[in-house]
Amino acid sequence: MKISIVTPVFNDVRVGRALESVLSQQHKHELEIIVVDAGSTNGTLAVLERYRDRIAVLISEPDEGIYDGMNKGIGRATGEVVGILNADDCYRDPLVIRDVAHAFAADQAVDACYGDIVYINEAGKLVRSWKAGKHHLAGWYSGWMPPHPSLFVRRRVYERYGVFDLRYPIAADYELMLRLLLKHKISVKYLERVVVEMMPGGTSTKSVRNIIKANLEVGRACRRHGLWQMFLVPVLKPFRKLFQLKLT
Repeated sequence: MKISIVTPVFNDVRVGRALESVLSQQHKHELEIIVVDAGSTNGTLAVLERYRDRIAVLISEPDEGIYDGMNKGIGRATGEVVGILNADDCYRDPLVIRDVAHAFAADQAVDACYGDIVYINEAGKLVRSWKAGKHHLAGWYSGWMPPHPSLFVRRRVYERYGVFDLRYPIAADYELMLRLLLKHKISVKYLERVVVEMMPGGTSTKSVRNIIKANLEVGRACRRHGLWQMFLVPVLKPFRKLFQLKLT
């Protein structure tokens, strides 16, 4: 099995840590590393050059935001399975890809898999954990969603149902998962393990303004896909996440 890992980056030298976590994986499968740089100017390209012989595809050009970068990477992927690892994230341990590949190989009907994530600060201290739990459709109606950074998807799913919708510049990950998991009901497997370590403070929760914008986008996504009953369900979740981060 060939697995493609897409890493979007812009002016973030921590991308070296992300790539090291990919290269440290212990598995028997082919890995395709795709890095999409949005035109960094702070030394990020110098970091990427150190890994140039291990990067299958390196794109460096201005884009329309992180989701546009992800879409470019997905479009260039040739693996059966595609994972996305942000520049400031890393895989939890060297066996993540092994376990992901096993989940897909064990059942060809599985379209996607996801696991848990943990938030780590710059000092390496655990900030909080996100234990996703098993996927069930009813969970969406109580504000549940899988952590997108831990999501791996078969390329055929993107080809059939589309990639990130750039009309949602903050909540495109939510809209994508809503579309794939709830609207189209793809087959999903939960990995009961931590998949990704990530830094707190994503775009959707870094300011009150962005929280409001993200929730407006969530509402638009629900309406667009005819899921009116979910319109207000996720609204309070980003506020709760932000509140938890401030308490730690």
